[in-house]
Amino acid sequence: MTTRSRLVLAVTAWCLAAVAVVVPLVWLINNRDWGVALMLLTPFVVYALLRLGRALEGWAVAGLPPGSRER
Repeated sequence: MTTRSRLVLAVTAWCLAAVAVVVPLVWLINNRDWGVALMLLTPFVVYALLRLGRALEGWAVAGLPPGSRER
């Protein structure tokens, strides 16, 4: 698997994970009376998505020598 295809796969996986987490969270906050309490959980969800993105990026560029990232 080439680095470019791994990067595309990582971005696609992150986008699917973000949509799968954010859409239900936003729907619950908007449509449930107790959903407002979920706003306290939102920063942790965003942080987890950022960590997932960094982990996927690390996986995508793992085969490259240091300092030679493709952009």
